Amino acid sequence: MLLSIVSGGVKLCLLFLLVRAAWFFLKSLFVRSSLDNVPGPPSTGNWIVGHFKELFHRESWDFQHDLYNKYGQIVAADGLFGRKWVFVFDPLALHHVVLKDQHIYEETEQLIQMDLLLFGPGLLSVLGETHRKQRKMLNPVFSINHMRHMLPIFYEITDRLREAIHRHVSRGPCTLDMLNWSTRIALELIGQGGLGYSFDPLTTDCANPYGDAMKELMPAMLPLMKYRILLPALCKYTSPRLRRWLLQRIPWEPLQKIRRIVDTMDRMSHEIYDAKITALRKGEEAVVQQVSEGKDILSKLLQANMAASDADKLPDDQLIAQITTIVFAAMDTTSGVLAHILHMLAEHPNVQDRLRQEITGAIRANDRNNLSYDQLSELTLLDCVCRETLRMFPPLVFLPRTAVKDAVLPLSAPIRGRDGTLMHEVAVPKGTSVVMSIHASNRNRAIWGQDADEWKPDRWMKLPDAVTEAHIPGVYSHLLTFLGGSRACIGFKFSEMEMKVVLITLLQHFKFSVPDDLEEPIYWNFGGVQWPSVGRKSDVSELPLKVALVEEEVEA
Repeated sequence: MLLSIVSGGVKLCLLFLLVRAAWFFLKSLFVRSSLDNVPGPPSTGNWIVGHFKELFHRESWDFQHDLYNKYGQIVAADGLFGRKWVFVFDPLALHHVVLKDQHIYEETEQLIQMDLLLFGPGLLSVLGETHRKQRKMLNPVFSINHMRHMLPIFYEITDRLREAIHRHVSRGPCTLDMLNWSTRIALELIGQGGLGYSFDPLTTDCANPYGDAMKELMPAMLPLMKYRILLPALCKYTSPRLRRWLLQRIPWEPLQKIRRIVDTMDRMSHEIYDAKITALRKGEEAVVQQVSEGKDILSKLLQANMAASDADKLPDDQLIAQITTIVFAAMDTTSGVLAHILHMLAEHPNVQDRLRQEITGAIRANDRNNLSYDQLSELTLLDCVCRETLRMFPPLVFLPRTAVKDAVLPLSAPIRGRDGTLMHEVAVPKGTSVVMSIHASNRNRAIWGQDADEWKPDRWMKLPDAVTEAHIPGVYSHLLTFLGGSRACIGFKFSEMEMKVVLITLLQHFKFSVPDDLEEPIYWNFGGVQWPSVGRKSDVSELPLKVALVEEEVEA
């Protein structure tokens, strides 16, 4: 009986996909679309995959560079099964997608279902009223005022990082994998600051199942990304119980690895949640005995939820889902950007020296005490380095939305259609995949100038008028890095503070440079999360940098 149910569910999913593919194929043959005239790269001639391989290859940067610089600020590329993907980085069009008409351009069903299966019903995987309620509950715990209270926790953690690295280089300069250290410190910062939970002592190597699962999640997801198109049908026509039964019996290691990772995250999230609830019910004395003394985001969230009205309260499953959501989002952003900053400083030693002078000067003026939140904000070059790196290397390169009804995207500058006519707006049919091109917006030469592809922190000392006049709809500093609108990154201030505290701690004591003995240059690969490797062919994710004590460099 069960096997017949399974067989029926699988057949329904396959039938759904076949009908959908046939519909798109016939539609592409006989129905003209308003998107047919939007400029873009020549067709590959492959109706099934379109430009998918060119876009989602680890070395897709050259293809993306041509895509964004040859055809204008809105580009049409061929998606799967003959569908068009519309890449948008025109500021006015982005304003409509992100802000004015954000109710029209919703998260894609594939992405929502994937996040729901990975993390549960957290902030990344819910829509509409549920998303509004969750964000309303979370906004106060990510406020600047709360960030100030967490700063001492951050200094304590980064001091352990300094101690750990010092042990490696105390006898002389050596090469360290700074991606590994960036990931470890990012996980511990969000662990203590976000959850009141310690993942990693940093000073010793210590395995933690939850931390290891979070580190492995994105690399493990890559082999499965091409099958994400199956999720809407699979979730619609099968029950959670049936999907679980199938999942346990499919003998494919990439799928089984994801199952083990998600099971570990779910189990540990429940343990962390139960411990927090127990402490809160015991009273203030039990709360302050925990890691972070109850100042962490999760403790504050649970306290706020207990005090909320019945209408605003979040159920347990949504609260538990915030745990993996918060850790994933924070670790993903901070570790990658920190590694990029250290790499850029290693390649630009003059900027590194100037930044170190700014930091040590501020520390000395403060009688060598840790800098306050406001004093951190006054470090001009540090701010410029962080902003420029977030501009050049956003953790998320692009993000798709789906038009839920017919719409029109106005353009700030006209584009020339495939037929040679000037287009001042683009009609977007219902169901179109509209891709917000974060990377392209942040490097738009019409806004940032012809040197937009160069890492120049000093550009932030005085921004061009074109930048301020473009009105990019991002929540952070004329950039789309942290998105905007109701789905903007809620923790961008948290992430920014993490990065700054880590950098002022490291740069006071260590100097970073590119090792002379690397066989090939460090290359940042495209993916769900950008990752560095030595050369373009290596599958090992690493950022080897030569690290030396600052005192040694001065004495030399």
